[in-house]
Amino acid sequence: MAADEGKAAEDGHVVAQDDGDNQTKEGSSRRKLILIGVVVVVLLLGGLYWFLHRHEVETDDAFTAGRAVAVAPHVSGYVTELAVNDNQYVHQGDVLARIDDRNWRAQRDQAQAAVDIARAQVRNYSLLSEVAKKNFPGHLMVAQGQLAAAQAQQFRAETDYRRQHGVTREATSQQNIDYATAALNAAKAQVLEAQGNLETALPVIPNISSTEARVTEQEAQLAQAEAKLREAELNVEWTTIRAPHDGWISQRNIERGTYVNAGQTVMSVVEPEVWVVANYKETQLTRMRPGQKVDIAVDAYPFLKLRGHVDSLQLGTGATFSAFPPENATGNYVKIVQRVPVKILIDEGLRQDVPLSLGLSVEPTVHTE
Repeated sequence: MAADEGKAAEDGHVVAQDDGDNQTKEGSSRRKLILIGVVVVVLLLGGLYWFLHRHEVETDDAFTAGRAVAVAPHVSGYVTELAVNDNQYVHQGDVLARIDDRNWRAQRDQAQAAVDIARAQVRNYSLLSEVAKKNFPGHLMVAQGQLAAAQAQQFRAETDYRRQHGVTREATSQQNIDYATAALNAAKAQVLEAQGNLETALPVIPNISSTEARVTEQEAQLAQAEAKLREAELNVEWTTIRAPHDGWISQRNIERGTYVNAGQTVMSVVEPEVWVVANYKETQLTRMRPGQKVDIAVDAYPFLKLRGHVDSLQLGTGATFSAFPPENATGNYVKIVQRVPVKILIDEGLRQDVPLSLGLSVEPTVHTE
């Protein structure tokens, strides 16, 4: 009896042990099934994500960019008026600042006086030219008449000289002979003088051209004086510094009373147009083309969803255009994935109440399908 009870207890222990092993095996199988299911779900989700985003190329190495126009005066002087403040929006042509213009106005007045003098000189020489067109031909005719008169006087003196020397000594006197000789010599001298005057009066056209050349010279001096006057007027106008474009004032570094030099940058105007420069890896450019759509996320404004398109790809990597480009032909070489700047224009999503500053971090996603 006791032996039967012991055998039954032993059989019950074995049965219980078998049930425990079965439960362990069932638990292990269930965990494997759960793990396999999780792996399958992860693979399915990963495959679905890859399928949905297989044509998207994104990067976090991207920033907003735009035009910041440097404003510099054309003339030097002290700032007498400052009409704008930091980060103020201005329109093209708005007055930004004024420079003391008293010195420049004085120079303009001097240039105006020089123009008036040059104009008077042109009028004077023009009148002289008109007079010369009459005088020089008249001088020629006078010289010709004087020569004819001198030659006639010489002919008369020669006739008297021959008469006095052709008669007998009793019919004349030594005084008459001397007078005839002196008159002939004087007549010859008058002929020589008249011939000289004629030679002087002969170049009528050159003399007239000379006076006309003086008019041309004075007209050139007038043009030079007028050019200096225009420059002086521009200098006066440039004492007023105006906005070259619409935009926001930035980097203002002048105050009233500051002395500024010509060409010195006093502020910048940031234009409203903003785009994105994304530095994609060279391995991401395989299917990227201009015109493809782009979604843009802005780190500073998570609620702002921008859309744009690829405008162009820079024909050179960022390292190529750096101040110190790499010399890959020297020393040991380690291949590094290069980045190429891609310009992305923003088409929609911008808001006037949320202006985008230059240099903000963005994350563009290009759809390459």
